[in-house]
Amino acid sequence: MSQITLLTGQRRRTWTDEQKLAILDEAFGGSAIVADVARRHEISTGLLYTWRRNVLAARDESGFVPAVVVDGAAAEGPGPAIVVELPRGARVTISADTPAALVTATLRALR
Repeated sequence: MSQITLLTGQRRRTWTDEQKLAILDEAFGGSAIVADVARRHEISTGLLYTWRRNVLAARDESGFVPAVVVDGAAAEGPGPAIVVELPRGARVTISADTPAALVTATLRALR
């Protein structure tokens, strides 16, 4: 009996999220050519665009950062200029030194 050797394609590589973000930053962060970056990392340009689309889709569209709830007595600083009462008892406090653009964006988002 003769022995048969079965040749399969290369094994799929797995990329960590950090590696993907580094490659995406290299491809789209500056003046690099996407095809050159893809060739350098031996991946297709389509995969780069898929990774990019996934990262962009995962971003929170509202643009808000996580809120930190503090005890009212422990909060220091100038008194609030505006307190907006929201449904279910939540409140948004806007201090006098808050930039107007931030106030406008916040109130539009809460509309």
